[in-house]
Amino acid sequence: MTKTTDLLRKRFRKWRNRLARRFLNTRTGRDMLIASVSPRVITMTADCGDHVMTFSPHDYVGHKIYRKGHFERDHVDRLLAILKEKSVLGEGRTLLELGGNIGTQTIYFALSKAFDHIVSVEPDPRNFALLETNIAQNNLSSRITAVNCAAGETEGEIAFFQHQANHGKSSAIRQSAGDIEMNVPVRPIGAILAQAGVDASTVGLIWMDIEGYEPIACRSMEALMARRVPLYMEFSPTFYGREGTRAFAAQLARFYEDCIVFHEDERTVMKVKNIPLGEEQFDLFLMP
Repeated sequence: MTKTTDLLRKRFRKWRNRLARRFLNTRTGRDMLIASVSPRVITMTADCGDHVMTFSPHDYVGHKIYRKGHFERDHVDRLLAILKEKSVLGEGRTLLELGGNIGTQTIYFALSKAFDHIVSVEPDPRNFALLETNIAQNNLSSRITAVNCAAGETEGEIAFFQHQANHGKSSAIRQSAGDIEMNVPVRPIGAILAQAGVDASTVGLIWMDIEGYEPIACRSMEALMARRVPLYMEFSPTFYGREGTRAFAAQLARFYEDCIVFHEDERTVMKVKNIPLGEEQFDLFLMP
């Protein structure tokens, strides 16, 4: 009787485990699993097909990666398609990424081989540790230089606020009462490129997502903007305020004439002077 009971239990466990694996491999199952991971689990690593990605299971970006297998990779793909369409990609080009986070877009750009080298700048020490891990474990260290600082007008330190629920929202601007304040190093873009051993003349694209600090970062790279280096950013009037938004838009219009505004899956070509300043946030591509 005992042997029969043990055999039935083993068969039940095998059936249960097979059923659980099938369910947990669905999008709904992955969503439930990642939402229930113990706080004791600090990081997870997922096989994403053509790369692996290590992330915090308690972070918004990590949730997306585990559920979908990527984090907004389609944004990188659509931009690369536009750059190819406009024939602005060439050999020996460098990508300057401001706000590398844990390296999602960094890795996607590297896998595309559209740029010979990538300089990824990330000030948050939590994100930076994962950025370095993801670069190394995908064997991309020779093509990507990670720099742990913020981009600003002067060299020194600035106050920085770590967002606890979404590490990608960590910023030089406090966004919630629960943000943890710390000081991080800040350097002008020229100094960052020099530290990385990159000639500024090779920069062929600037990709920027730094949660409201864009106007200050842009003031430190006007030499690149004067060359009309293609610039893709998250444009956030909600952070800049009415007057700050107008001033930032005027600054951009000094260097660029044409742009593309992205809303979800829609894109609208327009003049930089006509970008919608009254919206909360949208992606903006400033074209050469």
